[in-house]
Amino acid sequence: MATDPNALNYNTFRPIPGWSLLLFVGFCAGLVMLGLRLWPAPTMLSALGIFFGAGLVAVLLSVAPLGRAALPALGLRWVGWRYAVFGTVGTLAISIGVSQLGIEPDGVKQAMEIASDPEQFLLSLLFLAVLAPLVEELVFRGLLYGWLEARWGSSVAFVVSSLAFAAAHLEPKHVILVLPLGLLFGWLRRRSNSLAPSIVAHIVNNGFALTASAYLGI
Repeated sequence: MATDPNALNYNTFRPIPGWSLLLFVGFCAGLVMLGLRLWPAPTMLSALGIFFGAGLVAVLLSVAPLGRAALPALGLRWVGWRYAVFGTVGTLAISIGVSQLGIEPDGVKQAMEIASDPEQFLLSLLFLAVLAPLVEELVFRGLLYGWLEARWGSSVAFVVSSLAFAAAHLEPKHVILVLPLGLLFGWLRRRSNSLAPSIVAHIVNNGFALTASAYLGI
């Protein structure tokens, strides 16, 4: 632990407890089922809205018992603009680079088709370029990273949270595409000791991808 660059941070805020992760899983599953029950025939876009909306509420509920310690435990602290700018430029460079591989996951195709519909573009931006990145960062580099870091250090937290983020996309082609992004987001979280840079970079990346698909045909 002494060799961990973020070791001194463990004494400055309360870490994410294991029960917060369990609460998140329980709340998220329950809220998703409730949302689908109340909306029995959702479109793909509305289903994503239900899923990520449930995820956001579940994160908030899972850390609510921590009180004021919840925000620093999740890494929600501002660290200046440099990491956010570096992360944004790096993320866009990686996204453009991996797009040249010609790998087109079905899930990405469907998302881009939705964004290309003028009537659904703004809603797709809200769900896929704002809500989805926010929830993913809170879950993987907030809850999961915070729990792992306090127990096994930031190196383990960086690797495991990055792999878990990629694996959560399920489709093998999609996993391959997002793994480099997950590693960059994890590096930003570890290096800055803040969740803010990866949130900004993730939102910009998704927003750029949807906008480019809708208006530039990329």
